[in-house]
Amino acid sequence: MRFFLGGYTADRDGHATGMGVLHAGTPHDVLAGGPLGTGPDAVTVGGSPSWIAWHPHGDVLYAALEGAGVVQAFRRTGVESFVRLGAAVTAGDAVCHVAVAPDGASLVASCWGDGRVVRIALAADGTPAAPEIAAAADDPCGSGAGAPEPGTGALGPVGGIDLAAAARALRDAAGAEFAHLVPFADAPDEPDQADVPGSAPEGRSSRAHQARFLPDNTLVTTDAGFDLVRFWSTAGGRLRERGRVVLPRGSGPRHTVWHPSGHLYVVTEHSLELLALAPDAAGAWRLVGGTPLSPAVSAGDAAAEVALSRDAQFVYAGVRGTDAIASVRVRDTGAAFTPVALAEAGVRGPRHHVVVRDTLLVAGQHSDEVASLTLDERIGVPGRVRHRTVAPSPSCILADAG
Repeated sequence: MRFFLGGYTADRDGHATGMGVLHAGTPHDVLAGGPLGTGPDAVTVGGSPSWIAWHPHGDVLYAALEGAGVVQAFRRTGVESFVRLGAAVTAGDAVCHVAVAPDGASLVASCWGDGRVVRIALAADGTPAAPEIAAAADDPCGSGAGAPEPGTGALGPVGGIDLAAAARALRDAAGAEFAHLVPFADAPDEPDQADVPGSAPEGRSSRAHQARFLPDNTLVTTDAGFDLVRFWSTAGGRLRERGRVVLPRGSGPRHTVWHPSGHLYVVTEHSLELLALAPDAAGAWRLVGGTPLSPAVSAGDAAAEVALSRDAQFVYAGVRGTDAIASVRVRDTGAAFTPVALAEAGVRGPRHHVVVRDTLLVAGQHSDEVASLTLDERIGVPGRVRHRTVAPSPSCILADAG
């Protein structure tokens, strides 16, 4: 199989020089379990193409050039070559993700540095147009008494239960040794009344990290700085926020994955949890379940990517620091989880991974390599490293759309 690699270049202290090419077996293999290898760059890029995504037509690729703060389109000229398409479009500080709308009419860029969510219209040939900056996030911890309690949606605690209070009681019962494994226990009872409405408390700032289009065309974005998951209408070619879920303070929602059950799963970078969100009867999104990724994570770890197994019965989350892949089993029609294992990732700094049937490809940002792990599809546990190859500062693995 053929894949393209996003990565970090010198402007972000990386070793990549452009968008890379990865082979798993031969380019025409339908499985990814074969020997890994890389070829010449598909295109030389300045500004660190840390995230790359296809246009639905499959002949145009978009890169978030994180160091330059822009989104650049590339048109395919050969099986493993691209040229720039149109001018780069300014998105914002440290743009780190792009998501292309299913109809190919626009893309949404997320900016880690300044929290911007930016819609960019696309011409019929995929060329990006002028950006439109969506309404900025406000910090729920700085919005006074009217702010929702962390761990709730707009209408109150999940299922009528105060998760924060219940978690604090559980933490007390668990004792100091195991207290860090209890989710939601650090959520504050009330927002700080001293905060200025609409402002961020000291040390907090908006950090948009990912956008995803749901099957009904709703757009969902994560804000790891303000602990928000925001839901947007895209009707009429404009972004209008229509709902949000406030997560526990400091959890850091990073990336999401859509589950066939209708749940949206969120991996939290700082609290290292997997959370399940779902809409209620009125369409308001709520937090309905969650679990720590593993009892074996360590202080200083940070979660990265999240992906589903082929049968959607398991979720795999990258853990940087411990440098592992957490495996979590899905239960109760998608609303609950059981941690299964924490397996070695085989690389340092597992920033991104993709599942291809019984193979997990992992991008090791800090070890300059990509590794393939076996996946036991019966029990959902990553196994030994099958193959590895040198790849400079990889941050995103994208299957060939051709």
